[in-house]
Amino acid sequence: MNNSRKFADFYEGAQPFQMDRIPEGGMCLSVFLVLWKGDERSVLMGRVNPEFDWVRIGALSPEYAGKLARKWMLPSSHLLLYESPEDAAGRVLKEQLGLSWDELKSSNLSVFSEVYGRNRHWDIEFVLKGEVKRQPSNPAWTELKFLNVREIPDADFARSHQDILAEAGLR
Repeated sequence: MNNSRKFADFYEGAQPFQMDRIPEGGMCLSVFLVLWKGDERSVLMGRVNPEFDWVRIGALSPEYAGKLARKWMLPSSHLLLYESPEDAAGRVLKEQLGLSWDELKSSNLSVFSEVYGRNRHWDIEFVLKGEVKRQPSNPAWTELKFLNVREIPDADFARSHQDILAEAGLR
């Protein structure tokens, strides 16, 4: 049986229809929080504090955090190895916002995927949408506020965060 398809089924010593290594362009599993308070058009966005330990809470190198310091970014992180999307969202709520699950009025988790670039990098994005009961604050951010995301120019977003908002139906 000749099958030229490769399924996203990763194993060492894979069968011909499986993968024995990650794709050439790499692969990321990430969680993004799209949160609002009262008005879904105003989403919680922040500017990272490059002095904070973003390697630990968001998988951002100090150099990259410095480059993002003037951009608007959603609370987000890569997943930890073997972490579920729900656990990752709870970790971001706690570590980046000082919130817990019981401080959300409502929430739902969606999954999106995209492939881009010459090397075909693959992103799998878990997006938690929900309403918060209070304004969060955390020293990980120099600014953290609710903004009308339709009014922010694309150039003012951290890489692809406007795409996450579009996938969530907010841009």
